[in-house]
Amino acid sequence: MDFLAPVNISEIASLINATIVGGNRGEVKGINELNRVEAGDLAFVDHSKYYDKSINSKATFIIINKEVKVPEGKTLLITENPFEAYCKIVAYYRPFTKALKTINSDNIGEGTFIFPTAFIGNNVTIGSNCIIHPHVTIMDHCVIGNNVVIQAGTVIGSDAFYYNTKKEREVWYKKMPSCGRVVIDDDVEIGAGCTIDRGVTHDTRIGKGTRFDNLIHIGHDTVFGKNCLVAANVVIAGYVNIKDAVTIWGGCIINKTLTIGENAVLLGRTGVGGDLEGNKTYWGAPAQEASAVKRDLIWMKRIPQLWEKVMKKS
Repeated sequence: MDFLAPVNISEIASLINATIVGGNRGEVKGINELNRVEAGDLAFVDHSKYYDKSINSKATFIIINKEVKVPEGKTLLITENPFEAYCKIVAYYRPFTKALKTINSDNIGEGTFIFPTAFIGNNVTIGSNCIIHPHVTIMDHCVIGNNVVIQAGTVIGSDAFYYNTKKEREVWYKKMPSCGRVVIDDDVEIGAGCTIDRGVTHDTRIGKGTRFDNLIHIGHDTVFGKNCLVAANVVIAGYVNIKDAVTIWGGCIINKTLTIGENAVLLGRTGVGGDLEGNKTYWGAPAQEASAVKRDLIWMKRIPQLWEKVMKKS
């Protein structure tokens, strides 16, 4: 999440009652999660497992609960509970705003038609010549490009399924407030009954020319390239990078934090647990090249025949 204007680090330290350690007393561009962090951003870490990752990330400013060696160009904000500090920053710079009518944004392009019963949240941008069908929900701060069609019942910008987990607490899972957006580029079509979660702090993005069937779930911070094709009942977790021209057929399940290369094809009901190279066709769970899976199936069908031959020889 970028702030509306850069914020001096001392103001944030005062807000969260943190001690500043390090030489950089500059301004913070925004707050971001480690998987999407950029230079000028503020990130947080509250577990020793991720100390090195956070310190060596692109983040310029880091909220942390332990004083560690500060690399040149980095600034630490030391506070007892970095997660609560993160929540306080989000609540302050991206506060909850009530929506008291069904269309709460004036930033809607020429030629766009919004059916009755659709809901448009605060600070939403919609381009020109779009069609937003009945019962579509577009939540706050989302961005819709030109010539976009969104079919009935789809939700754009639902909160990320993302929790801070501490098993020593009575309530283990505490929700991380989602302050990212969903950005849908030009010439995209989204089917009925889909859900596209907003980024935790960054953007979930659907690339130009992409087509979604019905009943598809896209997790937070997932980024699609251009001209992808996704059939019904596909489930994609968070932080997935899907490159240009990927085809995903019905019922596929894709795990978090992985990349699928350009022009890859996933046949129906494929389960993806790791990165996949582009320009190949995959099938099965775990995903393998489809030709290898088909070859294995042919051999499996021959097992009874081969077994019978072996038994006759014995």
